[in-house]
Amino acid sequence: MHPLLILAIGIACVLGLILVLRVNAFLALLTSAIVVSVLAPGGWDEKMSRVADSFGSSAGNIAIVIALAAIIGECMMESGAADRIVQAFLNVLGQKRASWALMGSGFVLAVPVFFDTVFYLLVPLARSLFRKTGKNYLLYILAIAAGGAITHTLVPPTPGPLIMASTLGIDVGVMILVGGLVAIPAAISGLLIANWFDVKYDIPFREAGLGDAARPAPTTDEGNPMELPSLGLALLPVLLPVLLISANTALSTMANGEHRARLQVAHILDWDALQRDLIGAPTAIGKRIETVLQARDITLPVSDGPWTNEQRKEVIVDLNKAMTSKTPLLFDYASFEGVLRSRWKIEADLQQKSTPVLQREMLLNNLLQKDLNGLQPHELERTSRILLEVSFPGVIQLHEWNSALRDAAGVAGFFGNANFALLLSTIAAMYLLYRQKQKTLVELSQVVEASLMSAGTIILITAAGGAFGAMLKAAGIGDSIKESFAGSGGSGMVFLFLGYGIAALMKVAQGSSTTAMIVVSGMLAAMVGSPESLGYHPVYLATAIGAGSLMGSWMNDSGFWIF
Repeated sequence: MHPLLILAIGIACVLGLILVLRVNAFLALLTSAIVVSVLAPGGWDEKMSRVADSFGSSAGNIAIVIALAAIIGECMMESGAADRIVQAFLNVLGQKRASWALMGSGFVLAVPVFFDTVFYLLVPLARSLFRKTGKNYLLYILAIAAGGAITHTLVPPTPGPLIMASTLGIDVGVMILVGGLVAIPAAISGLLIANWFDVKYDIPFREAGLGDAARPAPTTDEGNPMELPSLGLALLPVLLPVLLISANTALSTMANGEHRARLQVAHILDWDALQRDLIGAPTAIGKRIETVLQARDITLPVSDGPWTNEQRKEVIVDLNKAMTSKTPLLFDYASFEGVLRSRWKIEADLQQKSTPVLQREMLLNNLLQKDLNGLQPHELERTSRILLEVSFPGVIQLHEWNSALRDAAGVAGFFGNANFALLLSTIAAMYLLYRQKQKTLVELSQVVEASLMSAGTIILITAAGGAFGAMLKAAGIGDSIKESFAGSGGSGMVFLFLGYGIAALMKVAQGSSTTAMIVVSGMLAAMVGSPESLGYHPVYLATAIGAGSLMGSWMNDSGFWIF
């Protein structure tokens, strides 16, 4: 069956189950994943097992952070930290700029707290402000939505953006940075439009509905008014993971920018041997390098005698391009078969004598177990450099990967890992709740359990969405889409419009922005294949999907009813 037909059946299955039959999103996505798997190529013995494997892989990537984010949000609400942040915005901006304060509060709070919860927190304040001023009620309500909805779909660790970052292979720090940069002007634009709506439409204030009692002032467990935490403590659960993840991204970017695996002229110890192996009497490896370079319209310099200094510089530039190539990859088992040894042989030699070359062989053996197409550029460059060092012993100098900056990035990578950063944030949020309400450990545990119940549903939907995307990939959707746009010169831009459009369609069809982001990011990850084929960083694709998932809130969206 043609992959595009399988794609159409898969989408129809998801929409039909959710929209027509009103099936739970988890069951709809899981069923659709099985349908696509059955239609995709492969033996019957693997059609169900690969769905389960993909489900488990997706859950493993994202379950911890979703669970921790849910705990953080609940603890911030219970401890009064959220109220303290809102109060700070109002104190700084004043009543005249209350709409900006509500928008800013929604913007910040929707990062760790779900949008519905943020809305319930801020609406009573909007109603109270209207009673004092007698105007701008619609502006206040829309300001909350403008701030909260934007970060809900663009800035991790909110589940939707976090899932997109994981699915599309985007560094979480980069997603926070770019998502925030896109979200800020979008939120401001939303507020400006809200001002226009407030002038144009006269929406009457109604006492019925939520009322001011919907979100009473925070109290202790005994019912007494609770003193709010300081602003620094209130912001700690929000800022701690952002700072740790951002520091990790910054240091890793700087360390990768050193390009310690990149070849230089001085790294070639025997130019004559290298020239012989590449163009004089090319080995299988030399022919592979030539194939990779020809795919990029590059030809190594030909000379009757030894390469000149200028030609050597040119060769180094060409080899560095071959090392980072993904279409095709430098590594090809048939070409490098002669230099690759079995792991047990390397281990046996290492027991006899541990030499730098043997250590390189073992490291290469480990690196080649990974999906090379999924490696970041610096990882691929390092793997290719080690591959060349093992292939040309005594010809190419062994490089030193570690540096002071790389060591610092390693430490930051531990603390800035999204799982660990959010764990520290969770501890801070729980301590804040314990400090403010003097809860017992049993009571604290009950708060955590309640928040994990809501997180469990999102984890199941996320994992099922990941399995659905993986089955689309197994069906060959990506290659089929690329063939459809071959020669158009704009296939990368097409994916931006596809991401936005399909996310908007999914949001209108089933009502959940998070579900739309899960399904569409998995679908496009299967279509795109590698980030290089886009022609731009995949974070922009994620922001397009997130923006599309905000479209068309109507009766199947919980946000529609809380308005």
